[in-house]
Amino acid sequence: MIIKVDSRILTIQLIFALSAFVLLLKAAQIQLFDPSFRIRADATAIEKHVVYPARGLIYDRNGKLLVNNDPMYDLMVTYNSIDPKMDTAKFCNILGIDTSTFIANLKKDWASKRFSRSVPFPFIKKLSPVTYAQLQESLWEFPGFFPQLRIARGYPHHSGANVLGYIREVDQKQIDNSKGLYGLGDYVGISGLEGQYERFLMGKKGIQYVLKDNLGRPVGPYRDGTLDSISISGFDMISSIDLDLQAYAEDIMKGKRGSVVAIEPKTGEILAAVSSPSYDPNLLTINQSRGTAFAAMLKDYDKPLYNRIAQAKYPPGSIFKTVIGLAAMQMGVLTPNRSIACGGAYYYRGGRIKCHHHPAPINVSHALQYSCNTYFINVLRDAVDKYGFTKPSIGLRELDEHLFDFGLGHKLGTDMLHETRGNIPTAEYYEKIYGKGWRSTYMMFIGIGQGEIQMSTLQIANLAAIIANKGYYYIPHLIKGFKNKEYLIPETFRVKHQSGVDAKYFTPVIDGMEMAVASKWCGWSTPIPGIVLCGKTGTSQNPPYEDHAVFMAFAPKENPKIAIAILIENAGFGAQSSAPIASLIVEKYLTGKIEAPFRLAREKEMKAKNLLGPPKMAKK
Repeated sequence: MIIKVDSRILTIQLIFALSAFVLLLKAAQIQLFDPSFRIRADATAIEKHVVYPARGLIYDRNGKLLVNNDPMYDLMVTYNSIDPKMDTAKFCNILGIDTSTFIANLKKDWASKRFSRSVPFPFIKKLSPVTYAQLQESLWEFPGFFPQLRIARGYPHHSGANVLGYIREVDQKQIDNSKGLYGLGDYVGISGLEGQYERFLMGKKGIQYVLKDNLGRPVGPYRDGTLDSISISGFDMISSIDLDLQAYAEDIMKGKRGSVVAIEPKTGEILAAVSSPSYDPNLLTINQSRGTAFAAMLKDYDKPLYNRIAQAKYPPGSIFKTVIGLAAMQMGVLTPNRSIACGGAYYYRGGRIKCHHHPAPINVSHALQYSCNTYFINVLRDAVDKYGFTKPSIGLRELDEHLFDFGLGHKLGTDMLHETRGNIPTAEYYEKIYGKGWRSTYMMFIGIGQGEIQMSTLQIANLAAIIANKGYYYIPHLIKGFKNKEYLIPETFRVKHQSGVDAKYFTPVIDGMEMAVASKWCGWSTPIPGIVLCGKTGTSQNPPYEDHAVFMAFAPKENPKIAIAILIENAGFGAQSSAPIASLIVEKYLTGKIEAPFRLAREKEMKAKNLLGPPKMAKK
């Protein structure tokens, strides 16, 4: 018997079979191959909370706390968990916002990758302690909202803003470039130590997974917390700064534009670094008024946010005569006892560069004591013309090699962000400007620290440290160590750098600096009872305005403990302001006090000086 099967039945059976196969494949895809569906399901049942770490603390060299952590709270919200029937009016009243702000804070670009209705995002940041306390009492009435502990920076003192830096919220570009290190709402160090040592200070975030019920309410830890990870605090850092010295230097620099850098010569550790005018670091903590304070400082004529310590560059003036003398002696074109006549000016082809009225310098030491322009212009030309008047490029290249070894004309590599390289003119520069026929007479002003040469206050302080050490230096740095002894400071700050000048040539320069401080031009303003200070003043020309006052020094003469550089804008001669202020800072560091009556009078005079406002035109 032959049974005929209706073709329509076969077709229907085939359709069912194919449909079942497709459904089976889709189920396999959902459960076995494609994790996105599982992730979406988990997102509706599991809430991921970031546990932020404590940021590393920063101490001064003597253990005094410079930067601490202040707890604060962000109010987070999960959009899908909000109860539509919640008392919005009460909620807004607690937070001090209106309904339009409530709606605006919930409105997000859900099409972007930044936000999801099932993932928490900040509703209001930086809740005040009072608001947070009021909200805690009624938080159970507002499902979907929860506080998240954050760590903001606090400053027990009011000093060191330009050194310490500040933190702010990351932007989208930083998030995209961080390879998952940063996320929405994270904070990052921007300037100063906060920025330079961000990777050490930031710590590591933890994760906490919270299980939710079908109404989106938290019911407990997911999988008993086995998937959670704890946060790891950042490393506590010891800076090289001496807080008492920093505060004193900032106080005496009030009312002045300029900078001070003090270094421990034997280590390169920066004892104090002042950019003036400065600001209270507490103004830029994470708070509601931060934006207003930041905007005001941006508009401030005196630029308190500008780091004059390492970013600004100036002609160094006569302090540069020290390094010209050292390089020339090493090059063999100058001897320590060489005498050069000075008739009150350096004359060349009917022109003249004026000098002070002083006795003829009989050696390098006396030339530095009198700061003789004629002497050091001759020395510079002799160095550049070492291989002949018509071959200045060869001599200048040799001279520049010595200047580069002193840390000039390039970045030192300090841990201050945005460091300038300054400028040391090269043979290639002069050949580009004047052609192959240029001569040493084209750059005579370099011998007295003017012309194209430029240095930062940090470079000047490092020069003082090199002279104090008779030929070597460590790159100036703001970090002394970590509380965790397993971690050393970066190796670059532990390497000794040589200047390339023999130690014997530093003796006449140091003697000259000692005599310069004791001279009639500088001695009235700088003597420290019982301490031999070796220093050199300089006048940094700034046409058409008043010149800048420069001074560098170290003390004591034997076994120096501090090297210092100070530059005050539009302050005239170095002996009038920079030298006395530097000597007071040195005395404060070495003795811990200013005691002698005449020194207290000098301190009062320097603190009273106010040079802010638009610079005055130079007197003709």
